[in-house]
Amino acid sequence: HLRNALQDAQFTLYLQPKVDMRSGTVVGAEALVRWLHPERGVLTPGEFLPMIEGTELDIVFGQWVVETALLQLEWLQAHGMPMPLSINISAQHLQQDGFAHWLEQCMARHPTVPGHLVEIEITESAALYDLQAVTHTLQALRALGFSISLDDFGTGYSSLTYLRRLPMDTLKIDQSFVHGMMDDAGDLAIVQGVIGLARSFGYRVIAEGVETVDQGQMLTQMGCHLAQGYHIARPMPLGEFVAWSRHWQCPPEWKR
Repeated sequence: HLRNALQDAQFTLYLQPKVDMRSGTVVGAEALVRWLHPERGVLTPGEFLPMIEGTELDIVFGQWVVETALLQLEWLQAHGMPMPLSINISAQHLQQDGFAHWLEQCMARHPTVPGHLVEIEITESAALYDLQAVTHTLQALRALGFSISLDDFGTGYSSLTYLRRLPMDTLKIDQSFVHGMMDDAGDLAIVQGVIGLARSFGYRVIAEGVETVDQGQMLTQMGCHLAQGYHIARPMPLGEFVAWSRHWQCPPEWKR
């Protein structure tokens, strides 16, 4: 079914905005896949991606995601909205031989898209298999102008070695810690720790899963000004994203 759905163009990419809570501006987006199922409606990644991971479809699907995201970047550029777009890359796809060269060829097919608007987003598990090989690949990607974001930091087998060795630009605070930090001292300490580590290593830091004004306000007070989450906006089709971006108003509490 998944293979047929890919062939029948049943997948699409929704965009979830990233904002600067201090300035009240939209600073980018994350591309998130949706399956427009003919019978079940719009399906989120959790309903089908686990069935793809580790199979022969993993890389084929990942290639489709990259090509589609670059097309969306082209469209945004053409409509006067050039902004960074995060593209999630699976561990298997990232570690395929020649991944950086393949991505360079993709960019050649989209010459109007500058590399600095492409952010490669990986999870910490992607680096667990072969840290040395992943480091080499990420160095090649950064040399091409791409930025690197590490998602879900702290939720698995994180090591500070990652921060020292992996060439990265952004750390993402997992939504589980953001949800818990208002009531759990441990989660709050983790959020503070990730923000401090990011600052020490010179990385940007962005919080996922911001769902209330109070969460955003606390994050800004701790020095994390970038965020995404349902309180800001849910993932949406490209056209809706453009309209939303032109009218979004930041909660006044965040600017204070």
